[in-house]
Amino acid sequence: AGGAKKDLHLCRSFFYILIMYFLYILHSETADKYYVGYTSNIQMRIEKHNSQTDFNTFTSKFRPWKLRAVFKCESEKQAITLERFIKKQHSRKFILKLIDPDFVPSGKLAQLVRVPHSLSR
Repeated sequence: AGGAKKDLHLCRSFFYILIMYFLYILHSETADKYYVGYTSNIQMRIEKHNSQTDFNTFTSKFRPWKLRAVFKCESEKQAITLERFIKKQHSRKFILKLIDPDFVPSGKLAQLVRVPHSLSR
């Protein structure tokens, strides 16, 4: 029985390694607003933001959304931590820096790796 549990643990660990998480920044041209989120599936998440039927969410009110930046994260935990950090800044200027392709993340954001738009669309 112990061997089966060990195999299941290894299988779960292997599965988690295969999942990549991304931090993304969307822009609504109609409302000139930005949204920061994280996901393991960029395409599906953007489609959901642009098509969900629940109109009580922030993103449903300001459609359509366009992808402005994507960063690869090492784990879901890192993606959540960085998303919260960026949102706590309450700074449009900070978000504009992040979406600038020439911006090189440093400090708390140094671990972010930019994903070129051609790969994230």
